[in-house]
Amino acid sequence: MTSTASTLLYIDDDEALARLVHRGLTRLGFNVVHAASGEAGLARLQEGGIDVIALDQYMPGLDGLETLARILKMPDAPPVVFVTASQDSRIAVTALKAGAADYLVKDTLGDFIPLLHVAVEGALKQAMIRKARDDAEAEVHASRDRYAALAAEREVLLREVNHRVGNSLQIIASLLHLQANSSTQDGVKAALTNAMGRVAAVAQVHRRLYTSHDLKSVLLNQYLEALLEDLRRSAEGNKMSRLTLKAEPIEIDPDRAVAIGIIVNELVMNAVKYAYPDGAGPIHIVLNAHGDDLELSIADDGVGLNVKTDPRSTGMGQRIVTAMAQKLDASVERDPAHAGTRIVLRFRRANAPPAPARPASAAE
Repeated sequence: MTSTASTLLYIDDDEALARLVHRGLTRLGFNVVHAASGEAGLARLQEGGIDVIALDQYMPGLDGLETLARILKMPDAPPVVFVTASQDSRIAVTALKAGAADYLVKDTLGDFIPLLHVAVEGALKQAMIRKARDDAEAEVHASRDRYAALAAEREVLLREVNHRVGNSLQIIASLLHLQANSSTQDGVKAALTNAMGRVAAVAQVHRRLYTSHDLKSVLLNQYLEALLEDLRRSAEGNKMSRLTLKAEPIEIDPDRAVAIGIIVNELVMNAVKYAYPDGAGPIHIVLNAHGDDLELSIADDGVGLNVKTDPRSTGMGQRIVTAMAQKLDASVERDPAHAGTRIVLRFRRANAPPAPARPASAAE
């Protein structure tokens, strides 16, 4: 018996059988409404409040299949159990293909009412399951749409943040550039120029992210080219006319790009200061990929190992290179075969994931 009173619309021109259905299913907990024709059944269905339908095939006017077709065109149509006195299975198959939830053959031996009860209960359960599935799918689609909208909003906000941060850092770099140009002390000029390069290295990443299609990665070759262009415009720019870059198009995450940019800035500025005591010379930056293994070299053709330590040097640049190399988990080596100075960094495209924790032994 149903736990709540469901309403059955029984559409059949057989008044005697309709009274039996009314009496039998009312006893089993249903509210039963009778319609003597397809047209009357459709009119009653329009009034609402119907949970399930039992529909006879042979009726004057609209027959069962015609009535079924009209029912199923209605929005949120109740499930339909198709009833026929014919033993011809083709009618039942046609009804099921058209969208009936079940079918039932009338009999004269007294089993029709309990069989109808089982079929109606089954149709209601199928409809409930289908509705739950449809509601779940609708919620999944709605959640997916909400997630997509939030992701799009987040991307816009991140672009705006990167834009503002990049602009702010670029302003700082420009102020340092102006201050370096106005300074008459070589030490102060050099310190300000170094600081400007470090700020510009970070600013370039944020500018790249603002214009990139992907906020999770930076094209390293484009980033380094823009960074070197900033260096050419710096206070030491007249010494960098022969600054060259040969880099493969490599995508890398922004944090690692910042570390690489700062290393390049430090090593280029070091070469500018010390490699060519008598003037400017070539400085070459090369970036190659071997799968996920990357190799970055900064080379000059200057005095090499013959360079003397500048007494004004604070060692800050070397400490910065070491710190950034540790962040990249990179090896830093000097190429002994190179006539001038060639520093080679080798690192992975991404840091290796941390090793899983070992389970404690029973003895521990």
